[in-house]
Amino acid sequence: MKKYLLLITAFFAFAVSGISQKGDNEVVMTVNGEKVTKSEFLQVYLKNNDNPKYDKESLDEYMELYKKFKLKVAEAEALGYDTIPSLKRELQGYKEQLAHPYLIDSSKTRELLEEAYDRMKHEIKASHILITAKPDASPADTLKAYNKALDLKKRIDKGEDFGTVASSPGGSEDPSAKMNKGDLGYFTAFQMVYPFETAAYKLNVGEVSMPIRSSFGYHVIKIVDKREARGTITAAHIMVALNNEADKTEITNAEKKIGEIYAELVGGESFDKLARLYSDDQGSKAKGGQLPPFGSGTNQRMVSEFEDAAFALKNDGDYSQPFKTDYGYHIVKRVEYKPLGSLEELRSQIQQKLSRGDRANQSEKAFIAKLKEENSFKDKGDKRLSWFYENIDSTVFKKNWESPSLKKNKWMFKYNNTKYDMIGFMNFIAESKKGKQMPVHKFVDEKYNEWQAAEIMNDEKSRLVIKYPAYKALLQEYHDGVLLYEIMKDKVWDKAIKDTVGLQKFFEANLDKYQWPARTHAVIYSSSKKEMLMEAKLLDDLDTLTMYDILNKVNADSQLNLEAETGKYISSEKPLIANRDLKVGANDIFKEGDKFYLIVVEEKLPAGPKALREARGSVIQSYQEHLESKWLSELREKHTITVNKEALYSIGE
Repeated sequence: MKKYLLLITAFFAFAVSGISQKGDNEVVMTVNGEKVTKSEFLQVYLKNNDNPKYDKESLDEYMELYKKFKLKVAEAEALGYDTIPSLKRELQGYKEQLAHPYLIDSSKTRELLEEAYDRMKHEIKASHILITAKPDASPADTLKAYNKALDLKKRIDKGEDFGTVASSPGGSEDPSAKMNKGDLGYFTAFQMVYPFETAAYKLNVGEVSMPIRSSFGYHVIKIVDKREARGTITAAHIMVALNNEADKTEITNAEKKIGEIYAELVGGESFDKLARLYSDDQGSKAKGGQLPPFGSGTNQRMVSEFEDAAFALKNDGDYSQPFKTDYGYHIVKRVEYKPLGSLEELRSQIQQKLSRGDRANQSEKAFIAKLKEENSFKDKGDKRLSWFYENIDSTVFKKNWESPSLKKNKWMFKYNNTKYDMIGFMNFIAESKKGKQMPVHKFVDEKYNEWQAAEIMNDEKSRLVIKYPAYKALLQEYHDGVLLYEIMKDKVWDKAIKDTVGLQKFFEANLDKYQWPARTHAVIYSSSKKEMLMEAKLLDDLDTLTMYDILNKVNADSQLNLEAETGKYISSEKPLIANRDLKVGANDIFKEGDKFYLIVVEEKLPAGPKALREARGSVIQSYQEHLESKWLSELREKHTITVNKEALYSIGE
């Protein structure tokens, strides 16, 4: 789902509520004659109020917000936004995604969920040999690939080394095999295609599988090791940043700096303090370098070198030696370790993964089988398909294939009191993708199964809005959310940005709101060692040297000596500057917390108006609010909204 849609429709999202009240179908408001019932209004009201109140003031306040929403959606519909092809495709996509939870077999899903969690308890290290074969490969090509994989397996059974067979000419067709000899490293559930994963988890360490079919071809798998899942770890780190384009000097300085930090750590200095003083990770340094938990059962992942270093630490509080990743140099400390979470803790995360890939297909097949049992399914395909075998030939795979004429149109299967006939199947063949050429008999069988599944699922989809009120409400939510976003984009958000003349006039008319207070343009030098600031202050031509010149001179023998930042600071927003009588030029050195500071004032800037470029973000936001307010006034004149106050105030009774 698009992020913007989730943000916008959060206001109007559907909430399944256990509240059922008398008169839920009573009309609480109408928009251009279209009715909104009390239950519809209550759903969005409960969703957007964690602690709902039903007094007159609270209900009136929310109704005003809801009216604005409905006005915008009504205008979008009046302007035909719901007929725009791109939006229709987008809404159809959401419809398909939202229907998915209602089109699976819950018992099969539960079985797959428990299986996945059981596998997540262990990580497997495996090697494989791949012989490629496309999913639609002909029986002859499929058999050829299988036999080739089997021959390689026989070589291993006779004593040849697995890695040597994988990397040798005529061996594995995985391009990486020449370098890694088929080694896949450690993996767990959901990290390989499902047939491969299933086969791997059934093997013992040292065992080699028979050829296993997946969408990539045939795999011969060897299990090298099995270990328990590593669990979840909370860690802290100190990072010296280094990008991939760093030159030799930058690399040398980074290595030197991380080494000096490590020496101070070994010497007894606090990890938290060193992280605050020297780490280049701005997101974690203020917290002593602490990072979000990562590992098994979390969505947080670190690069493999970082994870390996963290999980190698044996006890909470232990820290590593410096090591390198693509981001620079690190020292990592273990803060807290937890084993893999429980099934209940991971249920939601696993369910999301089940909705994709091979497992989702299994669940759908089980769901279709269940629907067949519940809806009087009867199949005569075994009698009718012979006509298709006899009358369809290999020309079916050509673009301009013409379907043969039917003398008698008979039904092929019955489902839910509807007959699906031979013409329907013929049309399905004509309209579907043919793929790679294969034997006609196999092609017809595959298409017949696809057609049955498609018709049964389409029938079920058509009934979802009747069977599941929650689904109906959710569809309406996304419909309104898409229209709201598009019309707001056109009438307010983009308009405010593109209307440069109007923006300038608005800025000038409201100039009193966009003023700078008095500011100090300064360079702030800091160090844990006062003598380093003394050295910086005593440098000749301090006023003419750049900040980077001074850093290079003072840090000539250690990258830990001196740090610096520069900016135009507002006293109330910069505690280091607040309430200090600063003069232009170098000021007295002072201590704050763990550090000493030297402030060199370059200029004192008086209060005064901002330029539009300096206030552009806040000006655009205010101009958008202005445009929206004006637009809503126009919509109130154009559209008719009435509110049944008696029904509104009865909510909660």
